[in-house]
This record gives sequence, C-alpha cells and structure tokens, in this order.
Amino acid sequence: MARSENKETAGPAARMAAVLAKRMRQRAGLTQEQLGARMGYSGAAVSAMETLAQPVSDEMLVKLEEVLGDGTGVFEELRELVRMEKLPQKFRGYLPIEQKALSLYLYANQVIHGLFQTERYARALINGSYPETTPERVEELVQMRMGRKALFDRRPSCMIELVLDESTLRRPFGSWEIMSEQLEYLVECAGRRNVSLFVLPLDAGLKGEYAADRGELNLVETPEHDRLVYLDVQDESLLISDPAKVTTYSQRYAKIRSQALSADASVTLIKRLAGDGR
Repeated sequence: MARSENKETAGPAARMAAVLAKRMRQRAGLTQEQLGARMGYSGAAVSAMETLAQPVSDEMLVKLEEVLGDGTGVFEELRELVRMEKLPQKFRGYLPIEQKALSLYLYANQVIHGLFQTERYARALINGSYPETTPERVEELVQMRMGRKALFDRRPSCMIELVLDESTLRRPFGSWEIMSEQLEYLVECAGRRNVSLFVLPLDAGLKGEYAADRGELNLVETPEHDRLVYLDVQDESLLISDPAKVTTYSQRYAKIRSQALSADASVTLIKRLAGDGR
C-alpha cells in the first residue's frame, strides 16, 4: 500500500527516477495507464511511482528501461543508485567493497552470515527483528540481501571463507523446515570451488584456547590488495583500515579458523543437523 511518508523519505536517486519516468512518458505521448499496460503494471502503480507515494522497485526500473529507455541505459544506471538508497545506512559503505572483493574471510556467531542466507531464512529473520518494520520494507531488505549472492558467480571469482559458530546452525528462524532448507543450502555452497566452509564447534573452548569470544568479523581483500575489516554490531558498523588493527583482526580470525572443524567434518555436521529437522 502506498504511504504518504514515502514522499518525505525518498532519496535523490528515487526522486530522479520518478522525474525522468514522468518526463519520458510524456515525451512518448503515453498516459500513466498506457505506460503501465506496456510494463505490466496498473496506471495507479505508475502514478504512485511518479509521485513518490510508492518507492520505485527494482523490477519497475527494469521495465522502465525496456519501455522508455530507448537504449540510453539511464534507468539501468539508476537501479544501482536506488538499491544503495534502500540499504540500511550502516551498510552502504561496505556493500560496494564486498561486491568488488578479491577475497573474504568471515566469522558469524549469531545467525547465518547474510551472504549465505536463503530467501525464507532471511525473511523470517528480518520480519522478526526489532524494531518492527513494514512488510514492504521487509521484502526490500530480503531482495537486497539475495542480490548480494551475485558475488558467488562473479568473474574473476571472489574466494570466500566462512567460519560459522555451531550455535548458528542450531538456532532456527521461522520454522524447522526453513532451517533445514537453510542448512541444505550451506552444504550446496560448500560445494562451490570458491567457497570454504567451516564450523566452530560448541565445545571449542574446552581445548584451553578460544579466540571467538569477541564476536563476528569480516576481513576483506580489495582489488588493490588492501586489507580491511568490517564490524557490524547492534545496528552500528565500523570499517577499519589501520594496518596494525587489521593485522590483529586477521590473526584473531586465523586462530578462530584453526579451532574450527575441518571442511569435511563441518559439512558432515551440517548434513546431520539438516536431517535432524523437527
């Protein structure tokens, strides 16, 4: 449902898309109903987009490019900008870095890492978070999270290593069916040549050393071979480039990795937990 507050919160890219769509529609001599019919939308949906009553969707931008773009690519260019505006503020600086990374070394200890979430798991997680958000915003966030998965198939490949705390494999969201599907997807991801997946067992601390007590972390190698650390805690984020600090985090990650199960043992555990679905 269109909401008046969207007119106040719409970002510059969404406003530009609305203005261009209206002007190019009028230049083509089309009514809102005629444009909507060509794109598979109602005239009311076109009106809501042009007046900013409803945020322009990624799918509508694709259709606008097909019908009004005339080979300019203008709406295609706006897609990335609109996507960035819809991201939580804390994540906007990190996402472009993640998507261009040469390698990622990740540790997650609360939930399955966002890059590895299924759509149903992500929806259950986001829908149940606090503060409560609207169904429309939930879907926006879910689709943006799914869009990050393009990194898996990017060329040149990004090498991704993920250590999951065992607790993330045992903490269900939505239903046990959703959780079993999520675990099966992790096994599928582990089969990719550019992905290495490890599980830090619940009893890791019994060995006398435990490097994972300070929470999750993300280590990034950029195309320029710089190394960065991204931390995300309680709706706050921090991007660290100081070499000395990055070295400390890298060493801590290496310790976490050394205390995890082997790749084969990790996948075996995940498969067993997937089969144990209630």
